[in-house]
Amino acid sequence: MHPKQIIFIGFIAAIAFSGCKNTKPLAKTTGAQEITVPFSESKYKSDKDFFRAKQMGKSPDLATSKKIALQNAKAELAGNIKAMVKKVTDQYTNQRTVGDKQEFENKFEELSREVVDQTLTDVRIIDEKIFKEQDGGYSYWTAIEVSKQSILDGVSDKISKNEKLQLDYDKKKFEDVFNSEMDKMSKEQ
Repeated sequence: MHPKQIIFIGFIAAIAFSGCKNTKPLAKTTGAQEITVPFSESKYKSDKDFFRAKQMGKSPDLATSKKIALQNAKAELAGNIKAMVKKVTDQYTNQRTVGDKQEFENKFEELSREVVDQTLTDVRIIDEKIFKEQDGGYSYWTAIEVSKQSILDGVSDKISKNEKLQLDYDKKKFEDVFNSEMDKMSKEQ
């Protein structure tokens, strides 16, 4: 090898190694810690068959932390169910010829609130985690669920007891719209 070639190869190698030497770290250390939230996996999210919610409660007393977590989770669950029933009711009344549309929607919303309140007694705890905090208190995490079928059955039962609503109610059509919305929600999660 010619001395000029050796110098040229050495020069290229020096440039290559100096480029590697000056790499910057990928992330700046800020001292922050990543926190993993319990029950974040997909099996704890609402799907086409179940409404689900997760929440936590914190208290110096374990029983109180559990009570807070369950109340928070039920409130979240109730909100999600009410929003879904409202969405389904709006679509259903737009697709059907309903006598007095506004009256039907108002009565249906009132009925759905009753159904949600009743259904929340059918809530099932699917998982729970308890953490002892540094201050001596407790953090209680819970994941709960209620079946879609329980909601549909409750709506049908309430409507069957209301002659005026029963006139404009097509159970099959309502279930089709409800199932369609549950499928959409499941895919969005």
